[in-house]
Amino acid sequence: MTAKVCDASAIAAILFGEPGFESVAARLEGHLLVAPSLLPYELANIGIKKARRHTAEAGLLAKFLDYFTAMEIHLHDVNAQNAFDLARKMGLSGYDASYLWLARELGIELVTLDKQLERAATG
Repeated sequence: MTAKVCDASAIAAILFGEPGFESVAARLEGHLLVAPSLLPYELANIGIKKARRHTAEAGLLAKFLDYFTAMEIHLHDVNAQNAFDLARKMGLSGYDASYLWLARELGIELVTLDKQLERAATG
């Protein structure tokens, strides 16, 4: 089984049924999923932002986050200095650089819906 790094935009699309979730799900299906250990916090933040905009759906949004644990994504620590250096070099946020660094370190594909991060990963 091959592995793929998945970022918060990709997993949030699946969890919350956002545009592009079908293509992300197809790209990830049947693969071992890995991500930096910051992924759960990024997903929580996405859920909080959505709950603030749609207060009537806050309980449902929290339930979607429960599905994250069932996804069996293997979390990896990323050295902050490595993420910092890559972020400066590539013009990314430290968060995005963490995903890119992990994909490069493991020599595997990064699955993201973030256009800037996708360009950095494939460029």
